[in-house]
Amino acid sequence: MSAESPTAPGRIIDRSPSLSGAEMVAQLVPPRQFATASLDNYRPDRDYPSQGAAVAAIRTFLSGFGGGGGGLFSRRKSTPVLPGIYLDGGFGVGKTHLLAALWHAAPGRKYFGTFIEYTALVGALGYADTVALLKGASLLCIDEFELDDPGDTRLMARLLGELAASGTRMAATSNTPPNALGEGRFAAQDFLREIDSLASRFTTLRIDGLDYRRRDTDAHARVSADVAADLAAVSGPTTLDPFPELLAHLARVHPSRYVRIVEGLAAVGLTGVTEFSNQTDALRFVAFVDRLYDAQVRVVADGTPLDAVFPDDMLSGGYRKKYLRAISRLIALTTGTD
Repeated sequence: MSAESPTAPGRIIDRSPSLSGAEMVAQLVPPRQFATASLDNYRPDRDYPSQGAAVAAIRTFLSGFGGGGGGLFSRRKSTPVLPGIYLDGGFGVGKTHLLAALWHAAPGRKYFGTFIEYTALVGALGYADTVALLKGASLLCIDEFELDDPGDTRLMARLLGELAASGTRMAATSNTPPNALGEGRFAAQDFLREIDSLASRFTTLRIDGLDYRRRDTDAHARVSADVAADLAAVSGPTTLDPFPELLAHLARVHPSRYVRIVEGLAAVGLTGVTEFSNQTDALRFVAFVDRLYDAQVRVVADGTPLDAVFPDDMLSGGYRKKYLRAISRLIALTTGTD
């Protein structure tokens, strides 16, 4: 029997998963890497006091879940706690960790998902059934609230409005919208404008800081000299695909299903990586990288370094923040840093 067969890599392009509404709901929990996230194990950078202040503000927000006194939206004589909280900041400052920590600490039935997972749920179940399903939840956490798709943004604003009216509390982080190049500094005002009917319900927290994945290093994405050999050394299921074929496959699968594409994998191998020339392909790849990072799937690749695949015109354009977040995550996934 060949010793190589048990570890022979599969192919991403052979994975075309479906995802039912019930399966989507079951996925609405923090990613595996944040399964134990808490306010106590968040590592604030002492050079940026806003990070410690954010922890204190979230503790205050959690106090709003206390019983008695007229419920979640009561205005007590003490300082009122608004039913929504928004985390505004650059990539790598720990917004998702804090959002997951809030989810873990909050009582009751609660949901945690990315913006795209919630919009996909509406697509699978229909708007009315999605509202009926989520109504009555104590907390709805929305990571990576997309501000660059007006239709979906208004859909989510409407959904949040109905849930807020029924007593659900909300917490969100978001991406910078197109042409807002402030690395998060314009995200808050755009988020609140897009959910104008809900804006007064949100406390906005600005979290400054450096990307925690790169605080102590100027690392770059690792380029493999032999992708197949590196994959053979990985313990667990792996895949191996030419980069152009991966991109073509991602175009055929809805981004909400990328989570299932990477499910159970220990590593993905990519050969023939090249710089992007098509922004649509680049944005799909960013969504794919997000799911790889959530599942902590190692990436092994040759060709162009993965932190150099986004050309200057893309890095200076409206999706700059998304690309920089992806670069940060690709460096971590190719080098094995946390």
